[in-house]
Amino acid sequence: MATNIPEVKLGIIAVSRDCFPIALSEKRRAAIVEACKGELYECPVTVENELDMQKAVADVNAAGCNALVVFLGNFGPETPETLIAKHFDGPCMFVAAAEGDGDLINGRGDAYCGMLNCSYNLGMRKLTGYIPEYPVGTADDIAKMIADFVPIARAVIGVKNLKIITFGPRPQDFFACNAPIKGLYELGVEIEENSELDLLVSYREHANDERIPAVCEDMANELGVSGNRYPDMLPRMAQFELTLLDWIEGHKGDRKYVALADKCWPAFPKEFGFEPCYVNSRLASRGIPVACEVDIYGALSEYIGACVSGDAVTLLDINNSVPASMWEKEIKGKYDYALTDTFMGFHCGNTPSCKMCADRAVKYQLIQHRLLEPAGSDPDFTRGTLEGDIAPGEITFYRLQCDSDGNLRSYIAEGEVLPVATTSFGGIGVFAIHEMGRFYRHVLIQKRYPHHGAVAFGHFGKALFEVLKFLGVQDIAWNQPKSLPYPTENPWA
Repeated sequence: MATNIPEVKLGIIAVSRDCFPIALSEKRRAAIVEACKGELYECPVTVENELDMQKAVADVNAAGCNALVVFLGNFGPETPETLIAKHFDGPCMFVAAAEGDGDLINGRGDAYCGMLNCSYNLGMRKLTGYIPEYPVGTADDIAKMIADFVPIARAVIGVKNLKIITFGPRPQDFFACNAPIKGLYELGVEIEENSELDLLVSYREHANDERIPAVCEDMANELGVSGNRYPDMLPRMAQFELTLLDWIEGHKGDRKYVALADKCWPAFPKEFGFEPCYVNSRLASRGIPVACEVDIYGALSEYIGACVSGDAVTLLDINNSVPASMWEKEIKGKYDYALTDTFMGFHCGNTPSCKMCADRAVKYQLIQHRLLEPAGSDPDFTRGTLEGDIAPGEITFYRLQCDSDGNLRSYIAEGEVLPVATTSFGGIGVFAIHEMGRFYRHVLIQKRYPHHGAVAFGHFGKALFEVLKFLGVQDIAWNQPKSLPYPTENPWA
């Protein structure tokens, strides 16, 4: 199938106030294009008025641009430059030229001043534009801002063209997965909710699909001999993978991108004959997140992270504390983390193979085996999880959620997976985030977040923060240092 992550094609439109030299703005635009080394489409129309704006937008559309840099090479025309964001169907970044490439009489552009009125006019028109932390710079400075904008634009484009497809109602007494879908429509995300029976019917129709052997071979190659503990399971899982991929193609409608949220227990394993976790992990590795337990906002969060990072992501429970004995032996004195900075992130087996240690393998879901299969029996239909320790390295733990009042809110925390053996089951890792104990109490608990969190493999807080701002999320929490107390933090505690 086609890629599930947008490819960003950026264009740049220079604007010019008619009482400033237009050549100044055009010269500065050309310098930015050169600094970007050919990765930026240069619109030849310089915008001084509204008719120019229409011509410029038509030009970048014809060139296939889906994101824009609006460049104030001088003070800029306030109305036409902001109307670009209204008429162009894609995210726009607004940046301004620094002085220093000419004299300060005929070569002064005053874009530092113009950026203020640009922002003011965007607000007056209730238009959204991405403005970097310090949006004024030289050509090289702006080239760096453009590089930062690409993953932001990729995520915004993805969300605006996303459909989330679900199977099954949220599990009973599992409120991690229950949230109003109102927030999805506010973001421009479409949703299609289906029954588990719909999925089961489609799965059965894929029995003896001629593509199954090739998928089995691919699974076996991915797992290797040591990871492929249940070769007899591969045809069932391959059949399910093909079922999901075909469903996506048949149901994404007018949307370009898809994320899934499946009900994976308690009825699923018995009726389908396996746990879906390994298949979910394979789709996630291809930029198609599949959230566990019909967690709609978990799927959305994962998808945003996949767009920002350009890499595989996962969804984990903020699951259990690290035993003090493990911290004393494996972490204290070796890593700069208190016991309360650590926790274990876990899920049954949905984390992509490429983000796990080499000894990962397809196993069985211990908890479901206890619940659904005879005591003391060999596992049968509870097989299908991808288990092992998550590979150490930098991570970003984050989530976008719609609360019970219908308000979108989010959190972001950067940290790492430590190279510490978990000695536990499932797809699991020892996570460390500075000031996690305070963050856990005054963000996750205080703001009533569910226990599911999305994980991107790397530090992507900067880009995620800007994406969430662009999407209109007002409450973006983060793990604050001790010097910055939370509003609900007891100063005497």
